[in-house]
Amino acid sequence: MAKTSTPSAPAAAPARYEDALAELERLVAAMEAGQLPLDQLLDNYRRGAELLAFCRTRLEAVEQQVKVLEDGQLKPWVPA
Repeated sequence: MAKTSTPSAPAAAPARYEDALAELERLVAAMEAGQLPLDQLLDNYRRGAELLAFCRTRLEAVEQQVKVLEDGQLKPWVPA
């Protein structure tokens, strides 16, 4: 009989942007190494897409908060 792969439970959303970015970097490094079986490669790709969406959403939310704090005008950040 042929093996059927059962989809794994969705991974939890990361608690912080930095956690998502670190996990995404680990996934990319593993995928670039070229040593993963095809099924795991696909799982890593899907998880990476989820993490990328999470990071984009967080960045957009922070950008909106900055606009509010800057009285509706997004100003360039100048390091102190």
